[in-house]
Amino acid sequence: MPGAQTNTSLNGITPTQQMMASCSGALLTSLIVTPFDVVKIRLQAQKTPFHKGKCFLYCNGLMDHLCVCENGNTRAWYKAPGQFRGTVDAFFQIARNEGIRSLWSGLPPTLIMAVPATVIYFTCYDQLRNLMRSYLGYDGSFIPVIAGASARVGAVTVISPLELIRTKSQSRRLTYRELRVVIRTAVTHGGWLSLWRGWGPSVLRDVPFSAIYWYNYELLKKLLCKKYNVSEPTLLISFSSGASSGTIAAVLTLPFDVVKTRRQIEIGELDAMKSPKKLSSTWIIMERIVRQSGFRGLFVGLLPRLLKVAPACAIMISSYEYGKSFFS
Repeated sequence: MPGAQTNTSLNGITPTQQMMASCSGALLTSLIVTPFDVVKIRLQAQKTPFHKGKCFLYCNGLMDHLCVCENGNTRAWYKAPGQFRGTVDAFFQIARNEGIRSLWSGLPPTLIMAVPATVIYFTCYDQLRNLMRSYLGYDGSFIPVIAGASARVGAVTVISPLELIRTKSQSRRLTYRELRVVIRTAVTHGGWLSLWRGWGPSVLRDVPFSAIYWYNYELLKKLLCKKYNVSEPTLLISFSSGASSGTIAAVLTLPFDVVKTRRQIEIGELDAMKSPKKLSSTWIIMERIVRQSGFRGLFVGLLPRLLKVAPACAIMISSYEYGKSFFS
C-alpha cells in the first residue's frame, strides 16, 4: 500500500545487496573500459609530451579523474617510451612490451573514490525511486528524473573534497602531515566551501546527465520488457537500454562536459604551479570558448565522448541489473 516502508526495495533485495551489485558492476566496468583510456592517454603523450604541471583527465569508466604530471618522474606510466601507429597497434605493443597489466596503469588509486561514488549513486537512486513509488502509489515518469538527479548530487557532494585532496597530494607529492597543513590553509583562507571548489561544474554536467539518463533508461527498459513480454529486464535489454540512454544524455550534456573538462584542468594546473591567479568561473570559461571557437566549440569531442560513455553506461547498468536479479 502507498506509504508502506520496508528495509527492502520493491524488487525484494536489501540496500546491502544493492551496494554489492553496484560494487561488482563498477569493478567490471572499470576493468573493461580503462584499457581504452590508457591507450588514448599514451597516444596523446606520444603526440604532445606531458611536462611538469601538465594535467590530463583519466577515465576508468566510472569517473573522470584529474592527473597532474610529476616533476622528474620519467618512470610514470604515461611517460613510458613507445612509438605507436594507432589505437590497435598501441594495444598490442603495450601488452607485448610492458605486460598485459600495463593496460590498467593508474587504475587502483582512482578506484578508491570511483567505486564508493558509484555505490552511493546507484544505491541512492534505487532507494529514492522505490521510496517515491511507494509513497505516491504509482510509477510516474518524473520519478527517475528526481531520483537520478538527487542521487548524483549526493555522490558528487561526498566525493568532491576527496578528489580535490587527491589532486593536491598527487601534484606536490605531499606527506600526510603536509597535506593536512595545505587543507587547513585552504579552509582558513577560503572557508570549508573551498574543499568543494570543483562541485559546481561537476553538478552542472552530472546532474542533467543523470536525470536524462535515468528517464530514458526506465522508459526504454519498460518498452522493451513489454515488447518481449518479460517482467524483468534481460541482460540484452539492460545493455541496449543503457547504451541508448547514455548516448542521448551524452549528446545533450556535451557543452557542460566541455566546460567541466576545461575547469578541472585549470584547477589542477593552477595548483600544480602554485599560481596566485584567480580561478575562472564556469560561465567565464563558457564565454571564452564561445568567443574563441563559436558555439561549435561547446560541442567538440562528441564522438570520443560517445565512444566512452555509451559502452560504460551499458556495461555498468547491465551488470548492476544482473547483480540485483542474482540476489532477488
